[in-house]
Amino acid sequence: MTRRAVRWLAGVAALAVLLAYPSLFGIYFTNSFVTFGIFALYAVSFNLLLGFTGLLSFGHAMFFGAGGYGTALALTHLKGLPLLPALALGVAAALALGVLLAPLMVRISGTAFAMLHLAFGQLMYVLALKLRTITGGEDGIGGFPIPPFSVPGVLSVDMKTPANFYYFAVAVLGFSVFALWFVTKTPFGCVMVGVRDNPNRVAYLGFRVPHTKAVVYLLAAGSAGVAGSVFAMFQNLVSADGALHVFVSFAPVQLTMIGGVGSFFGPILGSAIFGVISELTSRYTERVELVSGAILILVIMYAPLGVIGMWHAARARARARFAPRGAAEPAR
Repeated sequence: MTRRAVRWLAGVAALAVLLAYPSLFGIYFTNSFVTFGIFALYAVSFNLLLGFTGLLSFGHAMFFGAGGYGTALALTHLKGLPLLPALALGVAAALALGVLLAPLMVRISGTAFAMLHLAFGQLMYVLALKLRTITGGEDGIGGFPIPPFSVPGVLSVDMKTPANFYYFAVAVLGFSVFALWFVTKTPFGCVMVGVRDNPNRVAYLGFRVPHTKAVVYLLAAGSAGVAGSVFAMFQNLVSADGALHVFVSFAPVQLTMIGGVGSFFGPILGSAIFGVISELTSRYTERVELVSGAILILVIMYAPLGVIGMWHAARARARARFAPRGAAEPAR
């Protein structure tokens, strides 16, 4: 059987499991999977900046929160708003924030880029707390109606049913992840990696580095907005602590470091590992953050390339160990 056939079979099997997941595992684990998908997309959007373009952000939650607040405000004040336009308005809010910040952010890098995002992220957090008449303050915005997914004259699916929302969330999040993966495989994805490795050479080749950073920045902001919008509808609540807190900004950093920086699927693997660890830890103690922080320290000290980096290193050692002796020796 060819490798391509194996990939097709694996893809069909994965699709079958996703379709049958609510029936196989019940509501609790279905909701857990939706949470995993949301934070996987959120981490992938962050890794688009750090892993592929070399831009470390400590304030990525402001786009996540903008998506959540945009959708929540739209559903609260625009009566009868359909589901997909509500999602689109949340993404538009995140993109608008990205457009506002991009002219400044694309001209800096390194520590300045990271700390400015931390500052703007904290500014958004404080604004969400102070503008109570708009954001609800510490209580946030909750109890807004979740419209059905409808095609006029064809179907209408109630999103209040957990299984139905699961299929909607998996479709939206899966398509978003696929779109970002596709971008990394285009020539533009090669330019992104070039900006990370040697921006001066990329500029010498005729590419405009600030413009490239701006496009990546907006892609990361928009996809984080998708995750935030789905999160708000999933929880039927969005608040400053839940969507804009500094811990929410550090979450994709942690997930990406655990999974593997620079690997597209590293943040997804990191989200899965972190979800399992959080689930197991919460059964024995409430100090989940302490355990996850200790794990992150161990990863940084002993596996800075993450789990995927460890896998590639182990596979390379295995190949070198079991390679034929004659193939390993240089020809004379």
